[in-house]
Amino acid sequence: MKLFRPPKLELYSFLFSMPLISIAVNQILYNNRLWHDHRIWLLSFPLIFLIGALSWYSHTCYDNWVERKFPALNQSRQRIFLKCMVLFLVMTPSILLIFFVYDRFSILGYQLQTAHLYKGFITGFSVNLVFETLYEADYILGKYKESKTEKETIHQLSVAEEYDNLKSQVNPHFLFNCFNTLSSLISIDKKKAEIFLDELSKVYRYLLRSNEEGISTVDNEIKFIQSYFKLLKTRHGEAVQLNIQTDQQLDGYLVPSLSLQLLVENVVKHNALSKSNPLVIDIFTTAGKKLVVSNNRQCLSVKAPGNKVGLQNIKAKYELLNQQGFQVIEDEKNFTVVLPLIWKPPVTITEKEKKHSIKNTK
Repeated sequence: MKLFRPPKLELYSFLFSMPLISIAVNQILYNNRLWHDHRIWLLSFPLIFLIGALSWYSHTCYDNWVERKFPALNQSRQRIFLKCMVLFLVMTPSILLIFFVYDRFSILGYQLQTAHLYKGFITGFSVNLVFETLYEADYILGKYKESKTEKETIHQLSVAEEYDNLKSQVNPHFLFNCFNTLSSLISIDKKKAEIFLDELSKVYRYLLRSNEEGISTVDNEIKFIQSYFKLLKTRHGEAVQLNIQTDQQLDGYLVPSLSLQLLVENVVKHNALSKSNPLVIDIFTTAGKKLVVSNNRQCLSVKAPGNKVGLQNIKAKYELLNQQGFQVIEDEKNFTVVLPLIWKPPVTITEKEKKHSIKNTK
């Protein structure tokens, strides 16, 4: 059977306080003899210390049993009640027992006095009450921290899962629209369809690599949108234009992966395109460390069906990353989306960490 090892707080508090308690009890037993009778220090002091050690260890074992039986914070009432019972019925009377034993065997000539019982009771009760309160407070604090950590872990797992779900929405959405475009091109211009398919394969490989990370640098996003724009030019020609002006000093900043692709895709989907009146998309950075995507509004005669998946996806990602500043600004002439740039990558949970966290929360 493995012996119970008391927590460090309980062990250190005992080692610090027991010498003082031994002195106090011996002072009650022998009064001023304590300071000039060396036999008390050689015999009674170690004896009191030994009795105290046995009493303390049995006390900590009992407390450990109570804490295992009623471990939760909402079970504190039952736990405290049982600890108080042993405090009143066992621990404090055990100190009074010392006086009866010393008197029975006349240890170093001790004779019991009523006043000694009163002083012993006060000493025993005070010491046990102080330390029982300290131990319970430490236990509750530890449980509170543990509960808070578990809640935070569960929240992180939930955020990670939700973020993964948001990332997974991008690929099918993007691929579905590209296949629609390819289907249209096949019936119109097979040569263009071949070019489009070649560009699509290049773009989709990049999309997969980028989407695995969840966040991407401004530089990578700009390079990707330039590749993606080639797909748009294949079908729409001069009916759509793209202007990019970004500060190279902000190339290392981060944005949610594929944000630009989602925004440009939505722009093309919800606006009329023609060579005589081209759709112009501007992408630029501002002094406030923001990436802006803006376009001239050219309303369709028949509104394109949509559920704003792109905008909602990007907004949700910023919220999950605890980043403020995402904005959508629109008027009769222009539609603008402002993406705040992130300097440091947020802490993400790897698959290994997820499994470890899930195991610890069970």
